[in-house]
Amino acid sequence: MDQMDHQKHTKLKRPAIGDYGRNEVALLGTPCGKIKQLAGKLVEALREHWSVAFVDADHKAAETQQASLLHFTDKISYRRFDYLSQPNNYQVKKYFNECDAIIVNGNHFKAAHQILIIDPKKPLDRKLERITHPLMVILTEGVEQIPDYLQHLTEGLPVFQWNEQQGPVQFLSTWVESRRPTIKGLVLAGGRSQRMQQDKGSLNYHGRSQRAHLFDQMTERGIPTWVSCRADQVKTIEDDLPLLQDSFVDLGPMGALLTAFRHDPDAAWLAVACDLPYLTAETLDYLIANRDASKQATAFQSPFDEFPEPLITIWEPKSYLTLFEFLSQGYSCPRKALINSNIALLNAPRPKDLSNINHPHEYQEAIKDLQQ
Repeated sequence: MDQMDHQKHTKLKRPAIGDYGRNEVALLGTPCGKIKQLAGKLVEALREHWSVAFVDADHKAAETQQASLLHFTDKISYRRFDYLSQPNNYQVKKYFNECDAIIVNGNHFKAAHQILIIDPKKPLDRKLERITHPLMVILTEGVEQIPDYLQHLTEGLPVFQWNEQQGPVQFLSTWVESRRPTIKGLVLAGGRSQRMQQDKGSLNYHGRSQRAHLFDQMTERGIPTWVSCRADQVKTIEDDLPLLQDSFVDLGPMGALLTAFRHDPDAAWLAVACDLPYLTAETLDYLIANRDASKQATAFQSPFDEFPEPLITIWEPKSYLTLFEFLSQGYSCPRKALINSNIALLNAPRPKDLSNINHPHEYQEAIKDLQQ
């Protein structure tokens, strides 16, 4: 092989995140006092529906030198971590993983998108390299037009006045909403079905194999869907079903979810297991309609043990990192990740839809029940 063609590391699809997270916006072009003022309004408006962060710099030096590498303080109304070391670009993304929107003080830090504030006290002519994807323009008091050197960067952008509070807030809220991750479907058919003694995905409850039936249910709703499977199953699955072969082996549903996120780390994955033959369109539609994209996941509370049901759940992109964190601590149980994460937990409109069928006698009973 030619040396130029050699690739040392596997090419992975990287999530579409900036310096901090997925939806980061720098406020740029006015003194820090005004930036904090505007940031407060934006955070207040967005936090009703989204998890929001603000990135700023403190102009004052620390009063005392911290001795420990990490200092945690429970401040009762909030918690604070103080780090002695400077986090690198990769660590920072982990800290902001929970956030749906990140407002950044552009006087100190860069961000993937920008809100340009036209203020004679802080002209932008020397910060043009920071303007990569501007979203809107705000004119401060007494400013009536955009400077000539910004015309080519701001053409077609909405322009608001500084005292016009509702316009910028509504525009940014709509922008964050428009970037809500798309749902993709994952039929979990890679289990070994040891208790059933035959492949649960191949069982016929509704005229087709259960994996094909679930695939049809999701694609009928316009959801691009794949069937998760093991390598040794590929030749046994219907040719018309698109497959996602496990790339994280021997991890059960956790491996299937990580494989799906590896395939598309920017999608929200609606995962449904093959052992739910009673699942109806009503319950599936209810889950999708009540999805909370600001959470790690949206799941049903099991009517049988009151814990989250992980195998009929919408997993948001931010859960990709969470699943890896649990795996790194020796846990491969998706349910444990749900129990210990910030999720939306729903009551199923039809509790029986969440009944798991895992044994031959349960299969026979379900066939009779469904026929009736």
